[in-house]
Amino acid sequence: MSEDSLDRPLLVFDGECPFCRAWVTYWKHLTGDRVLYASYQEVGQRFPKIAREEFASAVKLIMPDGKVRSGAHAVFGALGSLPGRRGWMLWCYKHIPGFATVSEAAYGVFARHRSFFYRVTNFLWGIPLAPETFRVSSWLFLRMLGTIYLIAFASFGVQAAGLIGSRGVLPAAEFLRAAQVYFGTARYWNVPTFFWLSGSDASIRADWMAGICLSVLVLAGVNWRGLRLALFLLYLSVVTAGQVFMAYQWDALLLEAGFLAIFLGASPVIPRLFRWLLCRFLFLSGAVKLASGDSSWRSFTALPVHYETQPLPTPLAWYVFHFPAWFHRMSVGSLLFVELVVPFLVLAPRRVRHFAAGAITVLQVLIFLTGNYAFFNILTIVLCLFLLEDAILIRKLPKRILERIPITVSNVRWPQVRNAFYKIFAVLVLFLSGFEMAGEFSGVRWAPADTIIRAIAPFEIINTYGLFANMTTSRPEIVIEGSLDGETWLPYEFKYKPGDLTRRPIWVEPHQPRLDWQMWFAALGNYQRDPWTIHFMARLLEGSPEVLSLVDKNPFPDVPPHYVRALLYEYSFTTATEKRTTGHWWRRQLKGIYISPLALRQQ
Repeated sequence: MSEDSLDRPLLVFDGECPFCRAWVTYWKHLTGDRVLYASYQEVGQRFPKIAREEFASAVKLIMPDGKVRSGAHAVFGALGSLPGRRGWMLWCYKHIPGFATVSEAAYGVFARHRSFFYRVTNFLWGIPLAPETFRVSSWLFLRMLGTIYLIAFASFGVQAAGLIGSRGVLPAAEFLRAAQVYFGTARYWNVPTFFWLSGSDASIRADWMAGICLSVLVLAGVNWRGLRLALFLLYLSVVTAGQVFMAYQWDALLLEAGFLAIFLGASPVIPRLFRWLLCRFLFLSGAVKLASGDSSWRSFTALPVHYETQPLPTPLAWYVFHFPAWFHRMSVGSLLFVELVVPFLVLAPRRVRHFAAGAITVLQVLIFLTGNYAFFNILTIVLCLFLLEDAILIRKLPKRILERIPITVSNVRWPQVRNAFYKIFAVLVLFLSGFEMAGEFSGVRWAPADTIIRAIAPFEIINTYGLFANMTTSRPEIVIEGSLDGETWLPYEFKYKPGDLTRRPIWVEPHQPRLDWQMWFAALGNYQRDPWTIHFMARLLEGSPEVLSLVDKNPFPDVPPHYVRALLYEYSFTTATEKRTTGHWWRRQLKGIYISPLALRQQ
């Protein structure tokens, strides 16, 4: 091999340097056969014009025309040989003033401290280095996404008639008629739902049943992009028509993840956008806690209050609530670390990402054990799949599963156009989501960006997040009672929220009883702020079977009550002694009337 015999660039490196060998192995994966690689110990004598000391001091890229590039210029030249890959670095080196100087200075630092940076490389990435691939993680993610969609549609489906059916609390058809009056011809964009075709009970049932069927297909491994698009649109339809009952952050997170999943497998940029989604979701959840000024978060006393006052605690929450104060302070510190520091590790090198995935998973499991948050915890853990590269998943997964994962074969026409499209798509997502996140805390706004954000807001493909920014310090609960004579009042018992003092908290996740959840929110304010509570009580007076199916105990099985009212109690966990002597999980104190007695008008 000599200068005259080269038919492609040759990168010559120090074969005795483990740092050089590690990164050259990585570059070989990137450039394939477009670049030749050899150590100067092997081929140095064939290039007598280059002194051995020069070979030892920096890598050389020897071009077929005899030109020699050195140091950072050589690295950028080798990596820029593959179209669509890191050619931007070589362009910057040649065209941006000062870039070459800074690059060569940085290269010099690495070259003079190779042993140190080898240890850094091994710590951050691990040896051997290899390019990231997402075949296995994408396959697993889509199966799990199908599972989560299945849970979401099935959970909504068993409640749909009582929530938004024609005899439900907030009928979708009435909501759409009001939206038509308010938005006019813009209603299809501002209120995106298939129910514009028909808001009937049959249409609502068809939507969630179709969602279940398509979810099963995705879970079974049917990898059609059209299925993922259909699932996104079907769930968007029920979220839009579900009004307050479908306005939860995990619904928004599922829609945003489902939208990105439509493009999964088309470009390696999509898994990285999932990482950005996970980073943004976690960081916002932590940042709002401190930005809110809530003293319980800043004093590290929020969690014992949270276990008691969260919407639907599990039985384990009662026990954890009674743990010592030092444990709760340590738990708050750990939670804030995972939500404020770990999100940035999501974007870090391989081994650091593995730590981030582990920390996030542990937090989500602990939340799962102490509170009922639908599919939120499962979805967050599933997003962590994109923090694990295929190499580690292949080592961990059983062979029978790996054999089911198809080999990806790229036969897309116009690959350069496709790559350009996804790069532009990624830039738009990063710009809009980053601008929206920055605006939440800085208050700085830019009209063009805000215009785009408002325009796409109805589709919930880029959202802002933030859970429990302000911790509730007490637990008001609404108890609804009915009466036939206005004298004797009997309570309706909900399926999952606290009511009977002797009933222990219930594990219900990943199902979300959305009426029970909304009753928790309603108790924090008044019925003027949550007028749906009046609709709910009117349905009880009517004896609507669909609404009654959402409660556990109907004290009027034969005839609807003539009157209903809502009382406001303050609930709190019992002490260990109280629970042992009375069998009560809760104690309560009457605070007053939430809604005065109501009756249907006489016709």
